[in-house]
Amino acid sequence: MTKRTAAKYKIDRRMGENIWGRAKSPLNKRDYGPGQHGQRRKNKLSDFGTQLRAKQKLKGYYGDLTEKQFRKIYGEAERVKGDTGENLIGLLERRLDAIVYRAKFVPTIFAARQFVNHGHVTVNGARVNIASYRVKEGDVIAVRDRSKQLAIVLEAAQSGERDVPDYLEVDHSKMTATFVRTPGLSDVPYPVHMEPNLVVEFYAKN
Repeated sequence: MTKRTAAKYKIDRRMGENIWGRAKSPLNKRDYGPGQHGQRRKNKLSDFGTQLRAKQKLKGYYGDLTEKQFRKIYGEAERVKGDTGENLIGLLERRLDAIVYRAKFVPTIFAARQFVNHGHVTVNGARVNIASYRVKEGDVIAVRDRSKQLAIVLEAAQSGERDVPDYLEVDHSKMTATFVRTPGLSDVPYPVHMEPNLVVEFYAKN
């Protein structure tokens, strides 16, 4: 287990937002930062601080991404024609672990990474165990037959905590999901306000 996974709810409290919209988030009871100084009055953030916070929030939302991995994805978004912020969101949402999470095959993005890594998922009938695998439009993602009755899968599929976005077509009776199209920022059901434009500004200056 990585430090990020072990301390995932500290991310919520550090950001001051329930970034996954989970009922279990400690932020629902303690709306201040972690640690002994968490209840101190918050100072107004500088432009750099605001941009850094936006970057850390978006990166943290996708689970175990390292700064190196996130910077690489940003570099790809920058090279593609179009709005860099929108491209960044599209690339993040095309990750296999993100699709597994969005399809409600598992309850959290952290569980999605582990679920993929352990070989429970196929793409177009072939087993894929790389969480960062880039899904293409029209690809069919499925839970392997031997994994469909796992408690974590049944719990997630029946959860009313979040909805499946319309850029996926999901059949929970068969545990399959078709990636219909690459989403933009307005299509993604983030529980909190994400600002990829500030992420672009952050990397442009640093």
